[in-house]
Amino acid sequence: MAAMHRGLVHVLAWSLATSAAVTLSWWGVHTVMAGTAYDPPRALPITAAGATTPESAPLASSTYRPAPSPSASRRPSESPRTPAAPSASKPAPAAGPASPSPTASGRVKGYNTAGGRAVFDLGTASATLVSATPGTGWSMQVWKTESWIRVEFTSGTNRVSVFCTWHDGPPHVEVGNY
Repeated sequence: MAAMHRGLVHVLAWSLATSAAVTLSWWGVHTVMAGTAYDPPRALPITAAGATTPESAPLASSTYRPAPSPSASRRPSESPRTPAAPSASKPAPAAGPASPSPTASGRVKGYNTAGGRAVFDLGTASATLVSATPGTGWSMQVWKTESWIRVEFTSGTNRVSVFCTWHDGPPHVEVGNY
């Protein structure tokens, strides 16, 4: 009877020590991981004309954290600095037709499907993909060539494709369920 009692005490002590070790490990990992969690991805907003101003420009990174303002990080004894006058070196080159802005080439148009949303900038002779966001439970894949862009949303055996082509004229978008 004493041997059985001693064995039970050993099993109980082992169980308590193991539980304490697992709890301590979980707490340590949880504490480290809580500080590194990322925000879920966000779709970028599109304005009515498809253009953004510097004040309304969306952030491309969902993990972006704004830097503290200079006044918040300044000590009370410091005075704010005045910006230096710009030097009169050489003038900035004029923007030419070689580098048009993405929204200047055409109209921005979004296509909502059962699998998600695809937004294209449709120009007169080409198109660009502005954004593609899969719906909940759907995944997404994008293919691009010089004459077409295909966005495919997939969920199980369901597939929805948004296909934009411009090889034989202005861009044309087709949405198909497969």
